[in-house]
Amino acid sequence: MWVKQVALEVKFLYLLITLSISVFACKKKQETTFAKRGNITESVYTTGTIKSKDQYQAFAIVSGIVSNVFVAEGDLVKKDQTLISISNQTQKLQQENAALSAAYADFNINKDKIREAETQVELARNKLKSDSLLLVRQKALWQQKIGSQVEYEQRELAFLNARSAYLSAKVKLSELNRQLKLASLQSKKNLRITEQLSNEFTVKSMLDGKVFNLLKLKGEVVGPQTPLAVIGRANEFLLEMQVDEFDIFRISEGLPVVVSMDSYKGKAFDANVSRIVPIMNERNKAFLVEALFVNPPEKLFPNITFEANIVLQTKQNALLVPRRFFVNDSTLVNREGVNIKVRTGLKDFQMAEVLSGLSEQDEIMLPKP
Repeated sequence: MWVKQVALEVKFLYLLITLSISVFACKKKQETTFAKRGNITESVYTTGTIKSKDQYQAFAIVSGIVSNVFVAEGDLVKKDQTLISISNQTQKLQQENAALSAAYADFNINKDKIREAETQVELARNKLKSDSLLLVRQKALWQQKIGSQVEYEQRELAFLNARSAYLSAKVKLSELNRQLKLASLQSKKNLRITEQLSNEFTVKSMLDGKVFNLLKLKGEVVGPQTPLAVIGRANEFLLEMQVDEFDIFRISEGLPVVVSMDSYKGKAFDANVSRIVPIMNERNKAFLVEALFVNPPEKLFPNITFEANIVLQTKQNALLVPRRFFVNDSTLVNREGVNIKVRTGLKDFQMAEVLSGLSEQDEIMLPKP
């Protein structure tokens, strides 16, 4: 019986303590604060990746098998330096055939044909000259009634034939000259075309830079859609950021950017917006914004990720209130629990500037949840 009484007293005491704590909590004062003067910076938060300046993927124009890789990852290369060659036996044979055709059709080699045709023209000219003199003589004799009309007509016919042969020889010479020149030019152009196609089987660097990545090895099959290597400037890097469509209209070239990277924990680097690509990516509804370091880190590599704040405005000695004290963007609650309207200015993640409707002496309360 005594044990039961003690248990009831303990239970009653526990309930009394719990009730007291609840009453005390209800009577606890709601959190309040005052607006304070300070500095505030409004910025647009974004993320991105670091790229080498002018970084690009090298592609082959043709299909084939990688026959040689002339560079290694990390090598410095010059513009037009050969990186990779692709083997294609058919193209090689076509080039050799074009070279043979060009040699055979070369105009200078075929000048003997021109000289032979010129000789035929000269012979026809001499024959015409001879037949012309004979016709004149026969005509003079016929006018003196010497000889016969048949002889005169034969001389006239011989002259006409000689003239026709001469004119024909001249036409043939001109045509032969034109054909040989055309054949020579066509064969040389065909050779240049095959040489150009052969060059397409060689992948060269488009700039003075560095080989950051080799994507194919010797013996692998590649095509026009196959990336072979990643090339970029050796010591020049830029920051590629994705800015939401709602913020892009506040971004302009030259704005300062504060950059932080996991690779350099605890450090911040300054940069400036250098370029805004004026078209939105329809997949992520964002714009590509580029920035350049003011003083870049000692070491950088492509595709390093970073976080950044693009600084829009900075204001000194502004009247600031923690953003969690706002009911909405323009309403605060005073000590008496009355909503007051204010006009706000700059905002960051924690604080908001109050332009009017509140003084440093006005106490405000944290809104009830």
